Amino acid sequence: MAAWTWRFEKADGTEVQPAVQPEEFTTQGDAESWVGEFWKELSEGGADQVSLFEDANKIYGPMSLHAGDAAAEDAPA
Repeated sequence: MAAWTWRFEKADGTEVQPAVQPEEFTTQGDAESWVGEFWKELSEGGADQVSLFEDANKIYGPMSLHAGDAAAEDAPA
């Protein structure tokens, strides 16, 4: 079974620890729903962007966590 995970990054791409620790997700939809629920806390906690992975494969990202950025408008709600 695939594991869906988020990578949390600063704007320059360096990895940071998330302010809210994610669970392990078994579907892409669950992972996207979670980040849609916690993006504000993650942003306030120091993450600027996220990338979604299925196991070791990058699915998409980086996606901004800042509401004013165009990419954040496409963030899951």
